Amino acid sequence: MLAALTGLGLSTAAGLNAYIPLLVVGLLANFTDQVRLPQEFAWLANGWVLGIIGVLLLAEFVFDKVPVVDSVNDMIQTVVRPASGGVVFSATEAAARLDGSTWMSHNPWLSWVLGIGIALAVHVMKTTARPVVNATTAGVGAPVVSTVEDAGALGISLVAIFLPVLVILVVAGLALLAWWATRRIRRRKRNRVAGPRHSTPT
Repeated sequence: MLAALTGLGLSTAAGLNAYIPLLVVGLLANFTDQVRLPQEFAWLANGWVLGIIGVLLLAEFVFDKVPVVDSVNDMIQTVVRPASGGVVFSATEAAARLDGSTWMSHNPWLSWVLGIGIALAVHVMKTTARPVVNATTAGVGAPVVSTVEDAGALGISLVAIFLPVLVILVVAGLALLAWWATRRIRRRKRNRVAGPRHSTPT
């Protein structure tokens, strides 16, 4: 069960930033005993792979903080973030099987499906909210929101690995935030549509 919570947290983080959970898992597997990867995911702890992920993370860190560029980046990340979610969920679930866990052991493909689905859901929430933030703040809010998302991805990744029982609270909080943001976006759209209808000609 803890492996599932770890996978849930890491794939949620991947929906915010594809590279942070990959880097966290890879570094911890490489330098600590906190994460033990099975042979099929050993590449994730390879130094060259970690270097490439680091470079991609740096590019993501810059691009995601520039208005308009961030939306283009989000389009590209529609493939990358879900794929990252599938990797980190599957890697941690497979690692748990090394310790004798039988959860989903007979259907390993479910780990990929869950990881991809969770990361994609968070990614959609992020890409829906970002244009609204840019429009309502004249682009000033983009670097602020992006920094919060990066910090959130790092925090969720660490919680998922070291305190997986708290992942449920984190995901519930994100779901509540998504519900609140969706309501605000819909209300803003309704007001924008209703405005011209109630305006009087001069």
